[in-house]
Amino acid sequence: MLTKDAIETAKRVLAIEAEAVRALIERLDADFARAVDIICAASGKVVVCGMGKSGIIGQKIASTLASTGTPSFFLHPAEGVHGDLGMLMKTDVLIAISNSGETEELIKIIPIVKRMGLKMIAMTGRKDSTLARHGDAVLDVGVAEEACPLGLAPTASTTATLAMGDALAVALIEKKGFRVEDFAGLHPAGSLGRKLQKVSELMHSGAAMPKVGPGASMKDAIFEMTAKRMGLTGVFEGERLAGVITDGDLRRALEKGADIMGLSAGEVMHGSPKTIPGDSLAEAALRMMEEHSITSLFVTGEDGATIGVVHMHDLLKAGVV
Repeated sequence: MLTKDAIETAKRVLAIEAEAVRALIERLDADFARAVDIICAASGKVVVCGMGKSGIIGQKIASTLASTGTPSFFLHPAEGVHGDLGMLMKTDVLIAISNSGETEELIKIIPIVKRMGLKMIAMTGRKDSTLARHGDAVLDVGVAEEACPLGLAPTASTTATLAMGDALAVALIEKKGFRVEDFAGLHPAGSLGRKLQKVSELMHSGAAMPKVGPGASMKDAIFEMTAKRMGLTGVFEGERLAGVITDGDLRRALEKGADIMGLSAGEVMHGSPKTIPGDSLAEAALRMMEEHSITSLFVTGEDGATIGVVHMHDLLKAGVV
């Protein structure tokens, strides 16, 4: 019975919080678009400010903004009124978060922010509050009820505020044209960073790239494949990649009874080898290899010239797989 009661309570909490987020959709208005425009127009940083649970949510919003191309940091309002307001620049934008809109520490900051000429985005549950009245844009994150049965602990209200912060961050991603490559540059560490490495960072180039001419004997081609230990060699006409010979090509030729040692590399190769631009992400190379059931891709530069080759083993060593 106790387990059932706990599950029913959890369902009620999740239903209340889901409704709190859903209700935000109907309240989105021109102020949201104005908030996006204010941030995009600012040449400084976005400074997020909030007390208590709102402050914790504010830290997450600031972190999300910073990691998606909008320079941002969190300023604790209590520390702010004791000297840390010196962090603010006239080119910054302030996002002030308070469910009541009357948080004392935030209200004390407003005159200073206005005197400096900063734009302020108010994120509050009361559009008639002091904070809302002074906001250049007001994002309504009010909720019908908290999930807390006492109606005291911030629950649905903090969930709604967090969701609004995510909506703001994603809208800014699209407005600024933030790309996967930009995201990669801000996330160099961990499993995410490994997947976002560029192919050019992992490829074998120069003398390490297996390479023969179309007139090379198959003995030389096999020697090149063995020496470079990649299971293939490119066949180049000058600097142009004309084809590729793989271990699979050798096996298939032998199965057909062909006297491959009497042939040239150009006679054994197959044309149209798979290539990938060097500025592509390592994860894209992995997907392409899986799609075509191959273990290597030749890499091209900006001018289309072949500049290297990347092997599945390179992706494994880099932790992409």
